[in-house]
Amino acid sequence: MILRAISLMILSMALLSGADAFFKLATHVAPIGQVMTLVSIGGTALFIAMARVVGVSLWTRAALHPMVLLRNLFEIIGAFGMVVGLKHIPLPVFAAIIQAGPLVLTLGAALFLKEQVGWRRWVAVGVGIVGMLMVIRPFGTAFSGWELFAVMGITALSARDLVTRMSPPEIPALAISTWGFGATVLPGLALWALATTPSSYTPAALWPILGAVLVTTTGYLAITSAMRMAPASIVAPFRYSRLVFTTGLGMLVFGDRPDFWTLAGSALILVAGLYTFLRERRLARAAALA
Repeated sequence: MILRAISLMILSMALLSGADAFFKLATHVAPIGQVMTLVSIGGTALFIAMARVVGVSLWTRAALHPMVLLRNLFEIIGAFGMVVGLKHIPLPVFAAIIQAGPLVLTLGAALFLKEQVGWRRWVAVGVGIVGMLMVIRPFGTAFSGWELFAVMGITALSARDLVTRMSPPEIPALAISTWGFGATVLPGLALWALATTPSSYTPAALWPILGAVLVTTTGYLAITSAMRMAPASIVAPFRYSRLVFTTGLGMLVFGDRPDFWTLAGSALILVAGLYTFLRERRLARAAALA
């Protein structure tokens, strides 16, 4: 079960990296709100169709559980921050920022889910935060302020993943994914209404939106399933694979060239995450032998 959860997490990171690229391509020619709304509607419709095919009921009392509703709220906040950040900052910088997510998840798992975290992993969390600050450089000339939206987005999505583990076990992952994805229509419509640029329905805008719908929904379902299969402290470190996927796409598709501080900060975040994972495995083996 744990190996399957890890595999799903890595797959979801590859798919969500593709979604990042599709979102960025679409926002080059269409307003952020339009892209977000159409992706949200398309993804929700696809989830509903999947639920009908496999016979999963979406209209259950469990969908109104406080943890499910709180998860939807974090989904809205996270989606807003992520799409605004994606629009305005290079993909390698975006990729590095969102790698703080597993660190936030480890912190949240310790504080709210009472998962045991020792001082070594607390140090790793601190190192990862230093790495993120190296990437953002809030007091440097390269800082634009848009980076904070990505920070807000990944913090909210980390909280979403924690709440996922506290949701009722009787509600299927597909149902949770459908309600969470549907909730993001609201911020999309709000952003669309406030857009100052005209909407676009050209192929250059629509094909990336379609691609984003397909890969986002698949990745979203994979990460939801992974978080319900295994403890957050085990699967969370594998979210760092998104750093490789997203940075690579940024360089190949958009010609991004990360500078020294971005690479150094990314390396610190990656090392902190890998250490956290290795430390967790060592503790798990020790507990099994005890």
